[in-house]
Amino acid sequence: MKSDFLDAHERHWQDAETLFWRKRWANADHLYGMAAECGLKRLMLAFGMPYDTQNDRPEEKEDRVHANGIWARFESYSGYHQGAGYALPAPNPFGNWDVAQRYAHQSNFDRERVDAHRKGANSVRGLVHKALLDGLI
Repeated sequence: MKSDFLDAHERHWQDAETLFWRKRWANADHLYGMAAECGLKRLMLAFGMPYDTQNDRPEEKEDRVHANGIWARFESYSGYHQGAGYALPAPNPFGNWDVAQRYAHQSNFDRERVDAHRKGANSVRGLVHKALLDGLI
């Protein structure tokens, strides 16, 4: 299947929101990270991120990371001409998020932890919405 970062961003956000409001913190947290990652990768494509279509992945190994790493990588692309005006807030809200936490016990997650990731994913969502309105994606 071919990657569709925009669809994945929207789908993960919607599912995370459903889980968040049902207090299913662990899975909501995971999906907020995935939503942020997918949204940022879609924007990075629009800003000129090299993409290997044959292998369906970013060409640069540094761009094949998850939410905690892609936040910093995004900054290197937002400086491109197309990326002007698409800055992320600092600090990285996903600094304490890792894709491997999907294996962690759900008692490790609470609303406070998840809310920080929700806000980060929502920041990405705002940039994706802006890019759609600007006709960039």
